[in-house]
Amino acid sequence: MKAITAQPYEPDFSLSENMIQSIFRDAKPFGHHEDPHNLNLGFGFIYYAMARALRPKHILIIGSGYGFSVICFALAVRDNGSGQLTFIDPSYSLLRDGPLKTIGGRGTWDDPEKVKAHWRKFGVEGIVTHYQMTSEALFADYKKKKLPKIDLAFIDGSHTYEDVKKDFVNVVRVSRKNSYVFLHDTNIYFRELLHHAGVKSWLKVIAGAKEAFQIVDFPFASGVALIRVLDPKAWEQLA
Repeated sequence: MKAITAQPYEPDFSLSENMIQSIFRDAKPFGHHEDPHNLNLGFGFIYYAMARALRPKHILIIGSGYGFSVICFALAVRDNGSGQLTFIDPSYSLLRDGPLKTIGGRGTWDDPEKVKAHWRKFGVEGIVTHYQMTSEALFADYKKKKLPKIDLAFIDGSHTYEDVKKDFVNVVRVSRKNSYVFLHDTNIYFRELLHHAGVKSWLKVIAGAKEAFQIVDFPFASGVALIRVLDPKAWEQLA
């Protein structure tokens, strides 16, 4: 009888050296405690690991300069073999739209074909759906677009206190119980003092609702906080 040789198992794992180099070159991380000299994605490793561990069916991301967070999460979805990612960014540009619309916006997401080509560099073009609109506009149309409830979210849009509050409440409103939400830029104290940002201030409000949320804050670089949503109706306490 001929012996049957087992085929070697080849698991999917996207974070090769070449991929990480591509992320630094084309997704241009900033404020995520990264270090390109030793291929350290910083918080990017946390984003990837959370999506691999949780196996979310739906990830929603609000805002990104060049897609760093989007890529880290989308690669995890690809390696999981299932799931979808919704990315919201109106593609404001500081030069074109002025500081009242955006601080640091680069107009990266203006051209749909270039956006698709950007995702294609990382092999996630079939995973990421970009909506070139404000988060407020998308949430107003959430049911009509038939988007599923959120398992994991990342908020990095407008950093004003009111906008961060709106984004967080809207995310929680359409999230599942025990979903998780990242808030980026929790450690930019100078902008908080100048009232150019309100992420840290909003995080303090969430921390007061101990029965609804659990929080861990990483105060490195620009900072990121991870919030677990214990009560799916918690948004009613915050709205």
